[in-house]
Amino acid sequence: MSQLSAEDEVELQSLLKQLLRSINDRISGAPSTECAEEILLHLEETDKNFHNYEFVKYLRQYVESSLGTVVEEETKNLTRGDGQHAIGSGHDTVIHAVTRRTRDSAEYQQMIQTLKNTMIMVVESLINKFEEDQMRKEMHREKQHSQSSSQYTDNCSDSDSSFNQSYAFIRPEQLQVLAEKLDSSRPKEVRWEALQALCCTPPSDVLSCESWSSLRKNLCAALTDPDLSDNVLQFFAKSFSSSPLNVTREIYTSLAKSVESSFLSHKLSFPTGSAAIDINRPEISRLLKQIRLMNDFQKEVTTFWIRHPEKYMEEVIESTFSLLSFHHEHGSASLGTEKALEPIHLLALLDIKATWFKKWMHGYYSRTVVLRLLERKYKSLIVAALQQCIHYSESCERFTNETTEQQNTGSAQRSVYTGKELEYAFFVHSLCVLGKVLIYTNGRKLFPIKVKKRKDPVSLTDLVVILINIMYQHPKSPHSDTSHTDSLSPSGLAMEVLWMLCERTECAAECLYQSPVIETLLTPVIALLNGQQAELKSPAAALTLIADVLARIANTDRGLALFLYEKNLVVAHSERTFAAHVIVQFTLRLLDKELSSLSESDVSHTLCGAFIFVCRQIYNTCEGLQVLRPYGLHKAVAAAWKKTSSLSERVPTPVPGATAGTSTQELQNMLIWEETLLDSLLNFAATPKGLLLLQQTGAINECVSYMFSRFTKKLQVSRCEKFGYGVMVTQVAATAPGVVALHSSGFVRALVVELWSVLECGSEDVRVLRPKPTPMDPIDRSCLKSFLSLVNLLSSSQSVWELLGRQPLSNKSEYTLREMPTSIPDLIDRLIAVNSDAKINSLFHYEQSHTFGLRLLSVLCCNLDSFLLLESQYNICSMLLQNQRENVTELDTHDGEFIIDSLSVERNHVLVRVSVVGGPSERKLPPRALQEGEDPYPWPMFSNYPLPHRYTPDPPKIHHSQDSEISAFLAKDSNNEESWMEVCQRHYCRIMTSEPNILTGKVLADLLEKVVAHLSNAATECFFCPAQYKGQWGTEEKSLKSAALSSVEQLGINTCLRYGSYLTLLTEDAVDDLTLLMKHIKIFLSTQRVKTASELITQQDGYPGHDWLASTVFLIMSGDKDRSLSLLLNLSSLLTSAFIWPARIHASVHVPMEVAESGIPPVYWCTAHYVEMLLKAEVPLVHSAFRMSGFTPSQMCLHWLTQCFWNYLDWTEICHYVSTCVVMGPDYQVYLCVAILKHLQPDILQRTQSQELQVFLKEEPIQGFKVSNYMEFMEGLERSYRNIVLSDMKTIRNPVE
Repeated sequence: MSQLSAEDEVELQSLLKQLLRSINDRISGAPSTECAEEILLHLEETDKNFHNYEFVKYLRQYVESSLGTVVEEETKNLTRGDGQHAIGSGHDTVIHAVTRRTRDSAEYQQMIQTLKNTMIMVVESLINKFEEDQMRKEMHREKQHSQSSSQYTDNCSDSDSSFNQSYAFIRPEQLQVLAEKLDSSRPKEVRWEALQALCCTPPSDVLSCESWSSLRKNLCAALTDPDLSDNVLQFFAKSFSSSPLNVTREIYTSLAKSVESSFLSHKLSFPTGSAAIDINRPEISRLLKQIRLMNDFQKEVTTFWIRHPEKYMEEVIESTFSLLSFHHEHGSASLGTEKALEPIHLLALLDIKATWFKKWMHGYYSRTVVLRLLERKYKSLIVAALQQCIHYSESCERFTNETTEQQNTGSAQRSVYTGKELEYAFFVHSLCVLGKVLIYTNGRKLFPIKVKKRKDPVSLTDLVVILINIMYQHPKSPHSDTSHTDSLSPSGLAMEVLWMLCERTECAAECLYQSPVIETLLTPVIALLNGQQAELKSPAAALTLIADVLARIANTDRGLALFLYEKNLVVAHSERTFAAHVIVQFTLRLLDKELSSLSESDVSHTLCGAFIFVCRQIYNTCEGLQVLRPYGLHKAVAAAWKKTSSLSERVPTPVPGATAGTSTQELQNMLIWEETLLDSLLNFAATPKGLLLLQQTGAINECVSYMFSRFTKKLQVSRCEKFGYGVMVTQVAATAPGVVALHSSGFVRALVVELWSVLECGSEDVRVLRPKPTPMDPIDRSCLKSFLSLVNLLSSSQSVWELLGRQPLSNKSEYTLREMPTSIPDLIDRLIAVNSDAKINSLFHYEQSHTFGLRLLSVLCCNLDSFLLLESQYNICSMLLQNQRENVTELDTHDGEFIIDSLSVERNHVLVRVSVVGGPSERKLPPRALQEGEDPYPWPMFSNYPLPHRYTPDPPKIHHSQDSEISAFLAKDSNNEESWMEVCQRHYCRIMTSEPNILTGKVLADLLEKVVAHLSNAATECFFCPAQYKGQWGTEEKSLKSAALSSVEQLGINTCLRYGSYLTLLTEDAVDDLTLLMKHIKIFLSTQRVKTASELITQQDGYPGHDWLASTVFLIMSGDKDRSLSLLLNLSSLLTSAFIWPARIHASVHVPMEVAESGIPPVYWCTAHYVEMLLKAEVPLVHSAFRMSGFTPSQMCLHWLTQCFWNYLDWTEICHYVSTCVVMGPDYQVYLCVAILKHLQPDILQRTQSQELQVFLKEEPIQGFKVSNYMEFMEGLERSYRNIVLSDMKTIRNPVE
């Protein structure tokens, strides 16, 4: 088949044509003929479909039929014995040899020659047919051209893609001829034919030829000819889409100059009055097409100009700015008073929101050049934009609403635009440009700007005020009831710019956080508060927009500080006040509908909700709540919610057949308003004191249920919040009423079920594509979120008592595999108290799940009161010891060794943690990880008490010397010196900074005794009624014996005795004295408590937990029960006792009844509240870390302070904590917590990143912290904050007013 017939030629021609069509995109995209050849030569390497083309298949078949016999014969010759030995045994070698011999054969030469001759004929035939087709197309175009009209069409210039055209490669000589034909001196028909030929030529060939420069000049000249401009633009469009920037920038700059000269020559006038501009006019239509092509290039060029030298980009930018600013410099003088139509007006019509400028400003690479050129050469552009905004603002009264309306009707194509519409389009374009300039530092440096008819330059603040005034004059777009921020309405545009400013810290600081801006925003509000009419076209709409901006400002720290601490508003008679006060007063008046200046219809739920939302940004911070609390906003919102809730219940249910439209809509509006109010109430729970206020409203259960409904849907807290409900859940869970509300809402159940699903169920039913990796961490990453949620929920001992108190474990004899736990006791029963085969067999992943339970138990037991409850109810220690006994190599004998596995190591760690009391240097906790080497776990395991001595290092030495400055001072008589306390504080601070170790032992006991006695005898310092307890050790013996201590208190006493014995502060017979002291205190405090009918478990049987302060005092007094009781009774009359002695203030008669029954302790709603407030100001990184982790500083402070820092600080530091609070004042409790968190900052930041913050703070002692090292820091905090903190502590008798 070496010879090819005529039929074969026809078939080859068809197949080749088909191949070329298939690879048309590749060839047409080639920048030159050489590149096209390269593409064809390497097609097999680059095209995965190469072997599927019919042309290739045909060639393969032809080669096989021509050379098949030759290949077979050569293969036989080479694989014979003698030939094989000569060549070698390699298969590849044989193939190479056969190939070489075949190519040298006569058959191969004949096949190649035949194929070559045939393909030459086929290609020539294709070229001839192509030329005939081209001629026919040209004749058809000429016919169409003679019949064409000059009617404007939208897609003449650039809508046809260059890739959809047929191309014929052209030689340089031909291009030279075309350039000559395009000369302006040639007849129009010749130039038109040359343009047609040029449009069919690859732009790359044209742009790379030697005659391109003369060709470009001729093309630009042709742009001014109405009959030729469309063809020129078509060629330019193709060039833009397929050429590099070094070429297209020449076309673009030429196009810009051509447009500039056209404007100069035509001298088009701007329409005035009722006159309009018709874009179908030939000269306008032509300019629009050219500017549109430029605009399309402007928007696309940003995607690739970074790959080219900066000078190319600079040329494009400068030519654009030159075009847009040309008439500003020269036009007005030549045209006299008549206003000229400028390029910027037509550009604004085509790209009204300045998309081109936004794209240029987006990247740093181009933004730098843009701003540099604007500053040095083209500032007139910014001046003109600013002038247009000012002009629009000042002439708003003359502008009719038709402008906006017509601008918004963009669906139907229009051809006539009035002068007002052009002005408005220019205003929109200018505002968008200015908005983008303002958000960058170098853009803001362009201000202040001098403009016409203004004496003073326009500053950034002035511009923002202008925008706000525009918003006031057009609060909503016409014919748009659904949105106040329509994309082209004045208010919508102004709001977009204001939103952009709010989102950027530096930008907002320079532009928004200024007194004139706040005054302008709040002027209508102040006018309405004073009973005057606000100068607003639509008060409700304008006020809603004001509230939106205020909320965004208040959501930032700097903006909030501006509202809270700067007196920048004149209310009446030159009286200045804070913005926050004006906002909350206006909100309260809106809620009560007491604004006479506003009509009933204006005071809508939307407006009211908008201003509540502003207040919400203020009161969900500690410092903001401090300012708003006196106004009782929580009560007003709660009252409005109760009223709305009762009204929504009365709305009749729609009946079928009745006209229920109005009632259904009314009900829907009521429900939306009710949710808004609930949401606003819920956000009080963002701070500790706010949570108390929320509890006092009686709506905490409904708010938490609402939060749970949003939490399950994974909804954001609000548009201003960056995080979800994690922090708020943690805050709520810290208190007894909060955790009860979480439980009743279903949150706890959902959390437990989700945990069980992840831990035990997993995703076994999902098709497995690759094996699931075996978890290497004790808690798998998939379970970590649930673990941390449980830690947050159970962080507070109060929450543990509410969820576990009086709740026995199931301990069933059998558990089905489908049985899921739904409560915390169930979870403990299944994951922690795994003490039977039934429980082990019920777990799919026994080791992983039980490890999870033991880790959770370890965190729970870090809170001593939680541990005491678990131990008293479930005998946790006995169960763990029994499990250790059973985990030995030989169970039947007593000589078996402990099996070291992950569970035994975890159990050993928990047992040591709960059995040894002490600070960082007073106990050694075994690690949970094995070591490398021969002895992987050198720590001794045990299954019986006492503990091995390895876990208790030598006790610290306690200083008992009395030869010190403070001892000499205490020996003096204090009765006659009124300033004795001040002198004592100076001595105390001096010794704490120089010799802090002196303040232990007897010196500390004497100091505390003397100071407390002095303060309790001073009328000014005695905050509560002096203790009237008359019990004496001897006379009350019978009543004391009858007073029973709970099992929790007994366990607490044992814990205290172990710690005291270790510190060598107590003797073995101290148990009776401590028991007697605890009974005395219990009897005394019971007389100080209110009789409550609360359903909270923590409120029913006295104080929930052990009295750790009383135990601490007992140890300080070295087991002297008389001195301990005397000190505690005297201390109970001091304000300090309300904060450092939680048992003393629990359900106390000294606070209002509703606060006493709330179950929320002052150490939480006062101390922890101010810790969070000071932390945000003094240690902001730590404050942010807590928020990111979903944990709260208040949770941790409540934990530390409730157990008097036992297990977290060494004994000396615990003594210094108590003495500092007593001597220096109760507010030092706040400063000490801030100091500790500041000390822990590096660890906190590191653990936040690894999602271990909660576990770290709970399980790890506070390493390296000494109260004495931070005395100076705390004194600084006292100077800054004592007026606020101590003053608020003194309001403990009435904290919610």
